[in-house]
This record gives sequence, C-alpha cells and structure tokens, in this order.
Amino acid sequence: MAEFTLYNAPQSTCSQRVRFVLNAKNLSFTEHKLDLFSGDQLKPEYLAINPNAVVPALIHDRHTILDSSVIIEYLDEVANDVICFTPPEPEKKALMRWMMRYVDEIPAPAIRVPSYNLAFLPHFQQMTEEAFLALANSKPLRKEFLLTMGRTGFPKAEMDQALDKLNRTVIRMNEWITQNKGPWIMGDKLSLVDIAVMPVIVRMEDINLSESWADKPLISAWLENIQAHPVFQKTYYPGSLLTEKYPHLAYLRPKK
Repeated sequence: MAEFTLYNAPQSTCSQRVRFVLNAKNLSFTEHKLDLFSGDQLKPEYLAINPNAVVPALIHDRHTILDSSVIIEYLDEVANDVICFTPPEPEKKALMRWMMRYVDEIPAPAIRVPSYNLAFLPHFQQMTEEAFLALANSKPLRKEFLLTMGRTGFPKAEMDQALDKLNRTVIRMNEWITQNKGPWIMGDKLSLVDIAVMPVIVRMEDINLSESWADKPLISAWLENIQAHPVFQKTYYPGSLLTEKYPHLAYLRPKK
C-alpha cells in the first residue's frame, strides 16, 4: 500500500483522531506538522491542499481526503486487513455513524471554546483590533468563531453553553457504555466513535475539566483504557497536549 501523507498539528483534536488510526493500523505515513499559531494553515501551499485552512488533511495515492471523520472512515475502509474499527453489521455501522455525528455536532466544536480562551486569548489580547479582524477574516471556517471570541474572550453565556455541551456528552457516553455493557462505547470492541470522542475527553482532562465525570466510574475506566492502548503515547507524543504547548497553562496540570 502506498504511503500516506498527513498534514496536521500536534495539539489539534481532529488531527489526534487521525494519528491514532494511522498508528493503530501500523500504516507508514509522512507527517507534516503545521504550527497553527504561526498561520501555517493559511499559507498558499496548504490552501492548495485544503482551501478550508484547517487540519488535518490526508493524501493517499494522490487523492486528498479532508475532514477528520471522513479520513478515519476512509482509513478503516482502505486498510481494514490489520484491524477494523467499524462493526460489520449494517445496523451497527449505522449506529456508530449516528454516534459519530453526535460527537461532531456537540462536543467537538464545544471543546474549542475553553481551549481557545485558555490558549490563544493572551496572544489575541496583545493584537490591535485591526490585526485581529484581519486574522479572523483570513479564516474560511473559523471567522465567525473568532469574531464571537473577540479580544476579550468568549462571553460567559457562550462558555457556559460549551461546558453544558461537554457535560451532556459525558452523560451520553456514560449511557452508551452502560447500554452496550462496555468497556467501550459500542461494547467490547474499540470503534471509530471511541476514537472520535477521545481527543475531547483527553482535552477535558488536560485543561482540568475532569470533574465532569467524577461520579461516573465508567468514563474514568474508559479514559484509562484508551490511555493504555499501545498507540496512545505514539499518538500523543510530547507537545500534543495543550498544557505542554503553552507554558502559561502549566497551572492546570495535576500536581504529582
């Protein structure tokens, strides 16, 4: 099989999904790490690959595959001989995709709100209003998101709404694991929906939001299981956590 080329960012939650699948399937890939803070995703050479100016992007056999959910499903189709994360039964496959849509609709965008407030706000506060507006206007998919955030951070109502969505996701995950008798979301096998939600839960733990599942041992066990997976450390190599990338967030890290 031809080598894969992945354009991604270490701290990007969407990129982390794809790295996990590539590593779990033991696929050889060339990794291009983009520094989103420096605007690598806005350079003409990357816009030629992904005009939406977001990561990740995967190139395989000269075909460009975009959107992390699409990419991990693609990988599970073209490289399913080693391990497959999609159930074979049509009804279970449909159920998994429905769950993935929930993840993409609710927690995946919600986790960006506290993440941006914590990581990027100090930099934005140092910019002039003109420079900030120019930056926001340069983002094909994130313009409105940045304008809502502004240089003062997301309003309390916006932050509360995001945290509520994250808490609802934890509740929904707990229900899924309970209904399917765990330890994974769909039962006894790791599936793409586990991998899709993984970066959200890992990010929540990283930025000190793990109280959300303090009374839900199934979620704690799920997180321990995913972190114990043989390719987790390879996926979350040094610098992949938000608190590793931005030193001013070190106070969020649990004391050892």
